[in-house]
Amino acid sequence: MPAATVWIPARTRPEQLAFLPDGVEVREVPATGVVSDPPQHAELLISGFDVKRTIEILPQLADLRVVQTLSAGVDTLVEHIPPGVVLCDAAGVHDASVSEWVVMATLAMRRRLPECVLSQRDATWRGTGGGADLEGARVLILGYGSIGRALEKRLERFGAGVVRVARRARDGVHGVDELPGLLPDADVVVILLPLTVETRGMVDAGFLATMRPGSLLVNAARGPIVDTDALLAALGSEHLRCALDVTDPEPLPDGHPLWSAPGVLITPHIGGAVERLFERAWRFAGEQVRRYLNGEPLLNVVSNGY
Repeated sequence: MPAATVWIPARTRPEQLAFLPDGVEVREVPATGVVSDPPQHAELLISGFDVKRTIEILPQLADLRVVQTLSAGVDTLVEHIPPGVVLCDAAGVHDASVSEWVVMATLAMRRRLPECVLSQRDATWRGTGGGADLEGARVLILGYGSIGRALEKRLERFGAGVVRVARRARDGVHGVDELPGLLPDADVVVILLPLTVETRGMVDAGFLATMRPGSLLVNAARGPIVDTDALLAALGSEHLRCALDVTDPEPLPDGHPLWSAPGVLITPHIGGAVERLFERAWRFAGEQVRRYLNGEPLLNVVSNGY
């Protein structure tokens, strides 16, 4: 008898499957439609990046105990998890890639790289000034978790100082209730929060107005954490600039005002989309399955959206 039945996303590659431990029965979720003769026995479901497909398949699986995602964010999935089923996210898998995106975007905006790219496109030499470096800059990380820790290590190499903020204060980390006193002193504010009822719209007009004039907002988390209308107003008045890997709405429609707002850099949610993404994600998924088989505590168990 197999130790466990593990369902995996359609078209999972052999090199990814190789990370799963021996002693499991592996079954593949069809790309469309229903599984044969539902409900089907499944102890673990590894959810790919097609969250809509995962939501469709959940009611067709019986005896499910664990859903393991390949993504760090679970905001669109959490409310669909059946009672009694443990949801685990992939926090830690995307630390290197997302923290590197934040550094890249921050440097690009502070050193005015977008203006240089536009000048190159126009084949025109424009002296825009070199902007500001990160030496001595004060970077506030809002949502200080595993990505935040990875980001801090990278920023320290540039000589930047980091202010850590999380939902609740702990040793060395400020609570969100302290933001009004922290935001005016920050040169860069990085959003790394998960999207929950509490964080939706947190970065509103009041939040943005409290930020230092000329500072930079960087959102590598979820678009709806930032009030788009409030952000457009702050950009329009040139109170601040921003770098966004996520937007609200997303995908950002053609012609949306954010595309042409002054002082904004937008990338299409690519912060975690690097060459080694699936290797890291499946290595972690394999470790979770091994823990399940051995009766060990699972990592990254989601509680209240975190």
